[in-house]
Amino acid sequence: MILVTTPTLQNKNITAYHGIVTGEAILGANIFRDIFAAVRDIVGGRSAAYEKELARARQIAMRELEENASRMGANAVVGIDLDYETVGQNGSMLMVSVSGTAVTVA
Repeated sequence: MILVTTPTLQNKNITAYHGIVTGEAILGANIFRDIFAAVRDIVGGRSAAYEKELARARQIAMRELEENASRMGANAVVGIDLDYETVGQNGSMLMVSVSGTAVTVA
């Protein structure tokens, strides 16, 4: 499966459009990691715990996008857009949503 943010693929022809596909992941952050991340944010620096959770959520959402495109008969997804949000009470959860257009390329 070819996954790209561009609307076309170089040296490939889109032969069929299958529709919009999406993938989502919402992960709750562990309270202990939240506490340590808050301390690190006060002191400065990067929060490795949140970065790891963000990467995990992105991988889950992309895998779901790919699976949905495959079920539609596509072999590529073009125009991929990734969005990141915090949701839940006091932003306690991390949401990654990804969307694109499922296509067949030759």
